[in-house]
Amino acid sequence: MARRDLLLIGIALLVLAPLPLVLKSGYLLNAAILTLYAALLGQSWNILAGFGGQFSFGHAVFFGTGAYAMGVLQVKFGWSAWPALGVALAAGASVGAFIGALSFRYGLKGSYFALVTLAFAEVFRILANTVDFTGAGVGLMLPLKDGTEHLQFSGKAGYFWMILGLVAIGLLISCWLRHSRYGAWLQAVRDNENSAAALGVNAFRVKLVAIMISGALMASAGAFYLQFLHYIDSHLAYGPAVSVEALLGPIVGGIGTIWGPVLGALLLQALGELTRNLMGDSPGLNLVIYGAVLIVTVTFLPQGIIGIFRRRP
Repeated sequence: MARRDLLLIGIALLVLAPLPLVLKSGYLLNAAILTLYAALLGQSWNILAGFGGQFSFGHAVFFGTGAYAMGVLQVKFGWSAWPALGVALAAGASVGAFIGALSFRYGLKGSYFALVTLAFAEVFRILANTVDFTGAGVGLMLPLKDGTEHLQFSGKAGYFWMILGLVAIGLLISCWLRHSRYGAWLQAVRDNENSAAALGVNAFRVKLVAIMISGALMASAGAFYLQFLHYIDSHLAYGPAVSVEALLGPIVGGIGTIWGPVLGALLLQALGELTRNLMGDSPGLNLVIYGAVLIVTVTFLPQGIIGIFRRRP
């Protein structure tokens, strides 16, 4: 099974990698980048919630930490992009370790854990909107410096390959969680934490590692966002929109699966683009569409799109 999943990942990468060389439309290439970006957000949330059963409403706390770490080091301290990216990933994992240590040590789970993550995201948003080194309410503007060493590219192809690489890492992590011993421990904790602990699984440590991996992957999405759009502020970094987008994809595509976040992101992005083309940029219309899709999915497809294929004989 692991070999088959790895083969599917390899085939998907081989099919998608030449896409910038084939697509002549900048609009379609941009749509592909945004789809992969949404998939990366979903993969991060899926690691903690799908495989670990720890539902988060504030995953923006990791996204914003990665974006701001990437931006502050480049803008304020003159670091190059690659070491700044490494620090951004470490910062996301560290914030995950901090939140996880506080929450899991005292047995918070379910809605209590979800509200704690939401509270942390709001606290970080207020701090980023206040202190000077983050740009306060003005935000950070990344100077334009084309080149691979700066992780900035003159065309969209470089950004496509960058986000494709990050999504590939997310797929490999999900495959590892599906088939490894640690993944089995994590899924056992998700299904029944008391039973897993009775069998000798250290639930606290297992969940702590999961939130650190999830935080690092979400921080990479924040770092990509900054490099792609060259700007970040407290609302974009820590606002609820990022957290909502992170959980929508896996729920629609299939929680706790390897390909669910990718399929969910593809469907939601396609619906969003179709809606914009048919009805224009009506404020809030995309949220209405996403809400309707979420209600239909939870009601009729509790296992997501992946569940349709699993039901087939």
